[in-house]
Amino acid sequence: MRAGIPPEAVIPYGRHKAKIDLAALPRPDRRGKLILVTAINPTPAGEGKTTTSVGLSDALHRIGKRAMLCLREPSLGPCFGMKGGGAGGGHAQVMPMDEINLHFTGDFHAITSAHNLLAAMLDNHIHWGNALGIDLRRVVWKRVLDMNDRALRQVVHSLGGVANGFPRESGFDITVASEIMAILCLARDLADLEQRLGQIVVAYRRDKSPVLARDLKAERAMAVLLKDAILPNLVQTLEHRPALVHGGPFANIAHGCNSAIATRTALGLADYVVTEAGFGADLGAEKFMDIKCRIAGLRPDAVVLVATVRALKMNGGIAKGALGEENVAAVRAGAVNLRRHIENLGKFGIVPTVAINHFTTDSDAEVAVIRELAAEFGTEAVLCRHWAEGGAGAEELARVVAAKADAGAPDFAPLYPDDMPLADKIATVAREIYRAGEVDIPAAVAAQLKDWQAAGHGHVPVCMAKTQYSFSTDPTALGAPEGHKVTVREVRLSAGAGFVVAICGDIMTMPGLPRVPSAESIYLNADGQIEGLF
Repeated sequence: MRAGIPPEAVIPYGRHKAKIDLAALPRPDRRGKLILVTAINPTPAGEGKTTTSVGLSDALHRIGKRAMLCLREPSLGPCFGMKGGGAGGGHAQVMPMDEINLHFTGDFHAITSAHNLLAAMLDNHIHWGNALGIDLRRVVWKRVLDMNDRALRQVVHSLGGVANGFPRESGFDITVASEIMAILCLARDLADLEQRLGQIVVAYRRDKSPVLARDLKAERAMAVLLKDAILPNLVQTLEHRPALVHGGPFANIAHGCNSAIATRTALGLADYVVTEAGFGADLGAEKFMDIKCRIAGLRPDAVVLVATVRALKMNGGIAKGALGEENVAAVRAGAVNLRRHIENLGKFGIVPTVAINHFTTDSDAEVAVIRELAAEFGTEAVLCRHWAEGGAGAEELARVVAAKADAGAPDFAPLYPDDMPLADKIATVAREIYRAGEVDIPAAVAAQLKDWQAAGHGHVPVCMAKTQYSFSTDPTALGAPEGHKVTVREVRLSAGAGFVVAICGDIMTMPGLPRVPSAESIYLNADGQIEGLF
């Protein structure tokens, strides 16, 4: 096959997608260059990070490079909510777009089932005598569902009498926020996956000692449900180039990167691997560097920072309805957001290449000012037309980025060391990346962090859960706010995944649907084809 994958390693899932049997792959004879695609803060105008990733991968092939694309799987929640799917757009898409955006190969359903199996076994253990001495007030394992549903954020279950168990308060998170999603995306192999599943903390006893999934004897059955989900999914772009689409944690409430297994597989098959990190660089790229690279032993060789004229105008104070009108001054004003991301990436030892994702309403003068400002900020900006032209529209970007990847990033380093206290890691991200003037860690949260530190979890990285729309915790504060206050409302230990989640501001780990959800416009036409999915 063109991707270098032998036929015996391909497990077909229908006509257009497959799983990769990792055991049937030959020992890799290469270690490709890793290219991360990230972006400025997202706006309703759209930035096109996935579209740019697809276009760049296709363009690398067009200039004679052996490349492979690694993307996340989309969640059903945003597909039927507001954000839309995650398969790219225009002439820069991965196919089959409808299947990728819907049930795909069932990975998310497997994660949902494994997560809820653990929840069921936990409640079943309590029902049948609670031999582990679980304190019902300190059960921390919720249930999950891959759909936006605010009604499930807080629930009381086991009502209806003795036969239904012990009533208690709980709730649901969206599947992409499940620790099992994070574990699947960070595990080395099936054995490592099972070991990590066993380390999940589900509850605490009255003496505050943790109860783990392995104490419930749940990890082996959970691994059975995930044995196929851990295998990367192979699809292709519209230009028939290989793509591995696997795993899908959100970057605003989780770590925002595709699976490490898929990334390492691609690095062994291709000379250049293009991957993305969710939302803006303040979330996705920071977590890619500080969590994925740290845990999976990876390092980026080059970074692409996607920006659009439209998004910069919004950051410059222009309303969405007026984005089609030329406004060079607004682009210049909004470029403070671009500059902040460039500066932040520099703290990891990376100088990104700015990819200007072209829209038909962009004027030459607006594009010129982005090029001018990028040079002023210490890098270069390349105009890309991959949405309209496919890989041909991103060849200049491919040449620039391939040259940077070949040179590598010798100064790359995570933002903070492993041995820094957990509270200081949170404060470091808030101050260095978000530019907070004050980091509020309430006494109860600080005490919890100290307890985890004492229990041996102090070396793990932190995963910040924060709005994606702003550097601050206020989604309306566009541009490059600084000196603001970041309040850590809650912390959660993901002992199996290997990080601590810090929930900041009003961010929710179970989103709600918007006033007019996309689901209202998705339907089957007279020919049985799906309409309205994007």
